[in-house]
Amino acid sequence: MTHDAGTPTAHGPVLDGWLPPEEYAATLPKASIFGSLFFTDEDDRPVHLRAVYGTHTWQWPGGTADPGERPWETAVRETAEETGIRVSGPPRLLAAVFGLPGSGWPLATAGFVFDGGRLTDRQIADIVLDPAEHDEVRVLPLEAWRPLMTDRDFARLRAVQDARRTGTPAYFDTWDWDE
Repeated sequence: MTHDAGTPTAHGPVLDGWLPPEEYAATLPKASIFGSLFFTDEDDRPVHLRAVYGTHTWQWPGGTADPGERPWETAVRETAEETGIRVSGPPRLLAAVFGLPGSGWPLATAGFVFDGGRLTDRQIADIVLDPAEHDEVRVLPLEAWRPLMTDRDFARLRAVQDARRTGTPAYFDTWDWDE
């Protein structure tokens, strides 16, 4: 079998249709990565933080990965920064989330929601919020969250709580910025 020598590049000739890794990587979609932790109280009522910015008012602790950081590391770091709660592993994935870029954000978003466990009343009372990010902690039964969230946010909450109960992670690929 013979192959055409292909197109010359700075890295030498390549087969037609193939690009050196750096050139190929430049053609791929770019994404920001996030990690977050899902907590409940001891009665399995979801715990959320109220954001002081953005469109998703009620959130789980978490955020965007720093360079070189893995999603679990991001979730642990952000949770400590936003609440003072220190979590150790091993990680248990509850959901993977994907969104396309849009007018509000130029990158795709890929995220991972991990199980933070059940918090005692004392642990919840001891949460220290970063006022630049959140101004309230609330613990409510699942259905009480419905009027406080968009339909999409509530669907994600329900699926994550089901994932914890069943042990089967959820997947959301409609977390697009322009929806």
